[in-house]
Amino acid sequence: MRTKSLKKNKINVITLGCSKNIYDSEVLMGQLRANGKEVEHEAPVEREGNIIVINTCGFIDNAKAESVNMILEYADKKEKGLVDKVFVTGCLSERYRPDLEKEIPNIDQFFGTTELPQLLKALGADYKHELLGERLTTTPKNYAYLKIAEGCDRPCSFCAIPIMRGKHVSQPIEKLVKEAEGLARDGVKELILIAQDLTYYGLDIYKKRNLAELLEALAKVEGIEWIRLHYAFPTGFPMDVLELMKREPKICNYIDIPLQHISDSILKSMRRGTTQAKTTQLLKDFRAAVPGMAIRTTLIVGYPGETQEDFEILKDFVQEMKFDRLGCFAYSHEENTHAYLLEDDVPDDVKQARANEIMELQSQISWDLNQEKIGQVFKCIIDRKEGGHFVGRTEFDSPDVDNEVLIDASKFYLKTGDFAMIKIIDATEFDLYGEPA
Repeated sequence: MRTKSLKKNKINVITLGCSKNIYDSEVLMGQLRANGKEVEHEAPVEREGNIIVINTCGFIDNAKAESVNMILEYADKKEKGLVDKVFVTGCLSERYRPDLEKEIPNIDQFFGTTELPQLLKALGADYKHELLGERLTTTPKNYAYLKIAEGCDRPCSFCAIPIMRGKHVSQPIEKLVKEAEGLARDGVKELILIAQDLTYYGLDIYKKRNLAELLEALAKVEGIEWIRLHYAFPTGFPMDVLELMKREPKICNYIDIPLQHISDSILKSMRRGTTQAKTTQLLKDFRAAVPGMAIRTTLIVGYPGETQEDFEILKDFVQEMKFDRLGCFAYSHEENTHAYLLEDDVPDDVKQARANEIMELQSQISWDLNQEKIGQVFKCIIDRKEGGHFVGRTEFDSPDVDNEVLIDASKFYLKTGDFAMIKIIDATEFDLYGEPA
């Protein structure tokens, strides 16, 4: 065991899971920095620090396994004296705290998703209310996530999010505008709006779906040039948002709308509150209202009771709708969800084969759509330089999950964080190649 160093404590925050977790880590780090603490996000080993905070994900089996492995890795480092303290927070900790405390006793403390003040106290810091909306961003300087609501009121049978994150709570418009203004002052040009469910925004505090009003207010923030919508539930989508998207250039012609499935029997069992006919009409309405908008969706295959016929219906739908972006997951049988009462009767190898088949289908669709972009000019934001390329995105692409535009850095110079007009000269299924127009 190494002896305790007399060095000042340094905190390393590690984030697993989705963009909502990234946001929570950024708020935590903003609070720690305001308390005079030295803090880094996912620092390399040589700068790791002696206090570790792991912000976990507990959504599906793969994510849970990744979180547990990370906790075990740092419990082992603590045992060996390589770090002094390890704290665990986030969704996995919220959902399985008693089990984790029992199985991994070497962790100093576990915290749930709503216990930021208690976590700060354990780290020797005070929760500062006046820091409302201020945080230490971990994304490239040109974009940031803006969490407009927490929790979810939907009854989806397969989802454990309400267990981990609680009921839907919208943030007031004035608070979000203030946060956006602060981000803009720091050089952020693109806001990515996130929540468990954007569609529900405002119902709890304004007694109506108020996403359009929020977007109008955010569009007035000086310095913000793009506003992107993530995770909109299809049932009850506020259609006035589409009218705003069409007339307000700052709102990207892009929406992430997780559909999960399309077979009526599966949708009913999933408790999605919609049908194939309604969903198909909704997507047609989207495309009619905002021609050329990019639609991203996610699907689940292998849900309990999914027959080959259900899967064929889903495949036909994917082929017909030609989504611009699509992710597909094998169903994960989650305890304490409504679907956990059903028999998990689709074998794992069938689940995986179906997911692969959907992604192969999407790969061809993406290829075809990207080939159509060759010769066109797009406004792109330049996120970073990587290897021999500047890496940018069009308004139809979100960071980390969608297409990137690669520009040869040996021939052209671009400034990261800036916008540039880029002509597309070549394309693969998931990447575009361009040069300044």
